[in-house]
Amino acid sequence: MQHRTLGGQGLISSAIGYGTMGLTMAYGPGDEQQGLASIRRAHELGVTHFDTAELYGMGTGSNEKLVGQAVKDFRDEVVIATKFGYDFSTDHFTGALDSRPDNIRTVTDNSLRYLGVDHIDVLYQHRVDPDVPIEDVAGAVEELIEAGKVRYFGLSEAGPDTIRRAHAVQPVSVLQTEYSLFERDVERLFPVLEELGIGFVAYSPLGRGFITGTARPAGEYDPTDMRNADPRWQPGNFEKNVEAVDRLRELAAAKDATVSQVALAWLLAQGEHIVPIPGTRSPERVEENTRAAQVTLTDADLAAIDHILPAGGFGARYAEGQTPTWI
Repeated sequence: MQHRTLGGQGLISSAIGYGTMGLTMAYGPGDEQQGLASIRRAHELGVTHFDTAELYGMGTGSNEKLVGQAVKDFRDEVVIATKFGYDFSTDHFTGALDSRPDNIRTVTDNSLRYLGVDHIDVLYQHRVDPDVPIEDVAGAVEELIEAGKVRYFGLSEAGPDTIRRAHAVQPVSVLQTEYSLFERDVERLFPVLEELGIGFVAYSPLGRGFITGTARPAGEYDPTDMRNADPRWQPGNFEKNVEAVDRLRELAAAKDATVSQVALAWLLAQGEHIVPIPGTRSPERVEENTRAAQVTLTDADLAAIDHILPAGGFGARYAEGQTPTWI
């Protein structure tokens, strides 16, 4: 597995990481043993970057505990990233943001305990909180870095102004935002990242599973699966996206690769500062994803892919009103 440097503060990651959200939320009921097996198989194959969050356990720590248990025997060999920024003080999670410094400190201590580690490698603000100046957020993370609890600072779904203001207080090592052949809007932020020397982590790099070629129409998933409401799974968009994936599959077959591998290789080809973090509950899928690092796309391949999906997938990223606003 190749490695990449993210940002100017020394963060080094395997070229392909592993996102753990789907192990405990958003894609129907999970299986803890499968999750453990998938994370450990990823490590065996050279993955050194594992991404979790307070949100993925809905404030209970369940996702972070799973990650901590999975990596405990090789913790010093990997990068663990987690995130703060939500309010779970009520009985039911309502999506309220909370990036107050006191909450950042509390969440960080909780994450350290849940993960069973003495430091967090990357601490992200999960979503920009309009009620808390980003300078206060960056300052709180700076204090945690100085205390040895955190090594690197990250932002998620942040825009140019927020990135610049945060970076002026505490250097930002990495921005994490959705990016895939289906979702390309974030490319307009890349000049800012290049200017400031900030790396990029691409979440949902396989279009929430659509690009794996296993997509079913909305309504055919578990009731708790977010894809039932995803615009790209709705009639009209769904058929167009299936057709695009079929065309990608033909290109992949000519390279003795899968469509998922081509999609991940495409992301790697967009810049040396990019690391995708595909998630899966299957050790077999982990093997498929990691082999994408060995797929080389020619200029002709890249042109053919852009011809198939010149501006992303068909349908909006989220249902109306749910897409984060970059500020």
